[in-house]
Amino acid sequence: MQNPPPGQQSSPPPALGLAPNVAAALSYIWIVGLILFFIEKTNNFVRFHAMQSVLYGVTWTVVMIVLAILNTIIAVVFGVASAAAGDPGIIGMLVGLITMIIWLVIPLIYVGGLILGAVKAYQNTKFKFPIIGNMAEKIAAGGTA
Repeated sequence: MQNPPPGQQSSPPPALGLAPNVAAALSYIWIVGLILFFIEKTNNFVRFHAMQSVLYGVTWTVVMIVLAILNTIIAVVFGVASAAAGDPGIIGMLVGLITMIIWLVIPLIYVGGLILGAVKAYQNTKFKFPIIGNMAEKIAAGGTA
């Protein structure tokens, strides 16, 4: 690699042979982000996006588990209540419809966030998600959250 002319900065080193923006965008595939975070040691841009991707995936996994637990509790409560009241199931169907809509919308929000992060990374932008972006920045820089 040649040295840059005086007065110009060199571009960051390539991540795994890829351009940093491509590596950062690919890191939004969860497992790729985890691998890139541990393999890439020099490029903080790639490390940041890789860690943000991992934290984003973990956060949404927790959200989905909590929603599954709440869905189960609500289904049991409304099932018992409608059986006790002798209701033919109208309330149960409405609750089922609402939970179905929630289970369709939440994954779309998750995928939309992944696409947004990948696009911003590809554009060489250090886009931070609320809360986890600051955590990812500290972890990528070598500190702890």
